[in-house]
Amino acid sequence: MVLFNAATKELTAKIVYYGPGLCGKTTNLQHIYDTLPGDGRGKMLSLATQTDRTLFFDFLPIELGTIRGMKTRIQLYTVPGQVFYDATRKLVLRGADAVVFVADSQAPALDSNKESFQNLIENLKEQGADLHLIPHVIQWNKRDTPNALPVATLNQEVNRFNAPTYEACAMKGEGVKETLAGVSKLVLKSLADKYGGGAIEAPAVIAEPPKPAKAVKVVPPVLAPPSRPMEVEEIGSSDALEEIEELEAEVAQGGIPAAARQTGAYRLPHSSVVEVPVVLDRSLFSGDTPVEIKLKLYIK
Repeated sequence: MVLFNAATKELTAKIVYYGPGLCGKTTNLQHIYDTLPGDGRGKMLSLATQTDRTLFFDFLPIELGTIRGMKTRIQLYTVPGQVFYDATRKLVLRGADAVVFVADSQAPALDSNKESFQNLIENLKEQGADLHLIPHVIQWNKRDTPNALPVATLNQEVNRFNAPTYEACAMKGEGVKETLAGVSKLVLKSLADKYGGGAIEAPAVIAEPPKPAKAVKVVPPVLAPPSRPMEVEEIGSSDALEEIEELEAEVAQGGIPAAARQTGAYRLPHSSVVEVPVVLDRSLFSGDTPVEIKLKLYIK
């Protein structure tokens, strides 16, 4: 049964390694755990019995891809192979999304393989599941032993549903990764068909680090030279009055249109004359002596 984690955007699939006792289930998981990077795996938990161990750990395979933007985390379990631990096997098998059946290739173990495979079918039926509808693969382990049976014989005796098979020697790490990759692809496809409309998104490609931007020569803006205060010629009030009277006379004679003068669209006869309203105290004009007014203006 798939678990969804909305916070981490992950869905977790459960894969159970099943098979007779001492067939190599624990060896498979131990090799996988040892070869995974530490930051991509969880802690391995072990439930030890008198004669066997049940192992569990989960990991996040980078190469699997995503379903609807969610990464797929894989949980791996083993079950005790001895017959008298059937209740434990049922408990571990519950909610499995895929199964890896590990078979011992040695001739004396053929009957044990067949009995364990039948036990797998029956335990799934008790849980309302059918093995031929569940993604599963078979690993022919211990292929390096001198009494290993031919793969064709093992397929005929054990592989009832024509599941994909992989030859392995788990003690040497041979075929372990291939088996895991095969069942992972099957479970991912099954989840995509069930939850993602059959769409399997390719894993994100690690983007190359951004190339340093080419140096662009920045041309500093040309600053205008600082402006100096405008020099204004000092003139007496009498000179200014004379120029204004001359201007009024020119307007009266029609030299400058009155409208142009009202809008200011003309040049004063003296470039330094500026009309500035000035308020003067009457006491300045109480005497008979003429008053001379000087203005000094600085325009910035």
